[in-house]
Formats: sequence, structure tokens, C-alpha cells
Amino acid sequence: MPASLPVAWITHAECRRHEIAPDHPESPRRLAAIEDRMIACGYADFMQQHEAPEARYEDLARVHNGAHIEHILSLRDTGTVRHDIDGDTAVTEHTVAAALRAAGAGVLGVDLLLEGRTSLAFCAVRPPGHHAERTRAMGFCYFNNVAVAAKYALSRGLERVAVLDFDLHYGNGTADCFLNEPRALLLSTYQHPLYPYWSGVLHAQNLVDVPLKPYTDGPAFRAKVVEHWLPALEAQRPQMLLVSAGFDAHLADPLGDLRLQYGDFQWLGTLIRDIAAVTAQGRVLATLEGGYDLTALARSVESFLTPFVGGDELPA
Repeated sequence: MPASLPVAWITHAECRRHEIAPDHPESPRRLAAIEDRMIACGYADFMQQHEAPEARYEDLARVHNGAHIEHILSLRDTGTVRHDIDGDTAVTEHTVAAALRAAGAGVLGVDLLLEGRTSLAFCAVRPPGHHAERTRAMGFCYFNNVAVAAKYALSRGLERVAVLDFDLHYGNGTADCFLNEPRALLLSTYQHPLYPYWSGVLHAQNLVDVPLKPYTDGPAFRAKVVEHWLPALEAQRPQMLLVSAGFDAHLADPLGDLRLQYGDFQWLGTLIRDIAAVTAQGRVLATLEGGYDLTALARSVESFLTPFVGGDELPA
């Protein structure tokens, strides 16, 4: 059955203006492909449309240190491409505005969830965020969008949150932000070895890392999630689930070698929806991370949303 409340779709035009280079995989075309698919499959008609606000300084400061925030903000008015961070994470004239909207989307989503106005807040934003650490940007990421949302949820009075990250790449930034934070559980699946070459942290009780070998397929992936994620979620009983929704584990994605298919993302959506219904009053916030084959990305987002919007049937 679909969730009883409508999905909130949170985005902003600034997120489509940030572009590092025409051939860069983290492209404005990603959002265009997703939004076109939402219209084509009819889901756009059943979602609340919201414009993402800019994240406030205090929202960012719960996650990042002042030096990092000030450095990124100081680049807001740059008129040319500046490679101040790394070769893949440059800053253009629209980057900072987009990053602020991407981080602010999650804050709005938390408010909508806590006010009972939505069943799922889906943040269709870019740049992504889960590689951004407390003190540095990296890996296409400037501010850690899901961490900003999770910290904000805790500041609003929640006592336990869980972040579920199924991106192809490990969310090292989210781990850095929440390492040994007893109120936050981080569950991750990711291809290993692969950027950022995460090797884990011994005795980090709140990190549940599930490295996957190249060419891992859907059945093996599902078995790992059931084995490792479900016991941790049952023990923590989070009051909100926040999802780093990366779709680059799809078999068509050019940046990795995992072999997930559309049905696996629908299965994840169903699992997350059902867990949230039991422990978190149905509250789920998802923010877009990776996914670089445009067709696979758009259809994977549709598949993930199907349990929340369309029930259990995946449209043709």
C-alpha cells in the first residue's frame, strides 16, 4: 500500500545552474532527466511541489566548522571556474547558491515531516553531499546535505535518527560528521574498493558498513541489507529515517561495477517505507546523491518512489 500522505518534492532552479564542465558526470542533466520521468510516469501530479530555501549558517554549523563554511561562502561570487577543492569539485558562479539550496532542502523536508504534512520528503537537489566532511569539500560535494538535515532533526527534539546510504560510493563525509554520535545510526552499502577507499573505523558502534565486491547483484545486495541493516534498525528504533539516495549502484552506471536493477531500488523503497511506519511515524527524508547514467537514474528514482506514490506496482 502507498503511504497515506503525499510525497513532498523539494528542489530549486539554482540546483540546475551549477555546472563544472559540459562533460562532467555530475551534470544539470541529471535533474532534468529525473523531472522529465516524474512527468512521464504521472508521479508529478501526486506530489507536493516545494522550493528549497537556502540553508542558514546555523544549520550548516551543526555539521561543518566555521572555517569550511566561510571558505565555501567566500567563493559565492566567483566569475570563473575555480579548482580550489579538487579537479572534480570545482566552484563556478552558481555552485555556492546551488549548494546552499541543496542543504536547505533537507531542513525544509524535516519541518514538513515533523508537521505531519508529508510521508516522504524527496530532495531532488544537486550538488550531492555525502562526501563533504566537517572541514572539507570533496567528491562533487560541498556541504553534507543529509547530515545537515539529520542534525536539524535532532535539534528539533528527536532523540534517534538513522541515515541509510545505498550510494555506489561510501559516504565518508557523513561518517565523519556522525562518528560516535549516539543519537545517529549510519548504515551504508557501497562498492569496495572504490573512491573514497573507505576502510572503516574500529569500535565505531553507530556505523554499520557493508562493503560490496564489484559485480554484486541484486539478490546478494538484498541479503546483505537484511543481514546487517535490519538488526541495527530494530535495535535503534529511529524516529526518522534519512536516506542518502544514490542510484549509481545500477548496473548501467558508468562509474562503478555493482549490478542493481530497478526492482532493487523499489525493494529498498518498500523496506524503508515499512520500517518507518513501525518506528518513525512514517517519516522518511531522502536526498539525491549519485547516479550518472541519465536513463538509469531517472527510472531508478521512479522505482524508489513507487512504494510511496504508486503502491507496489512499477509502471512500464
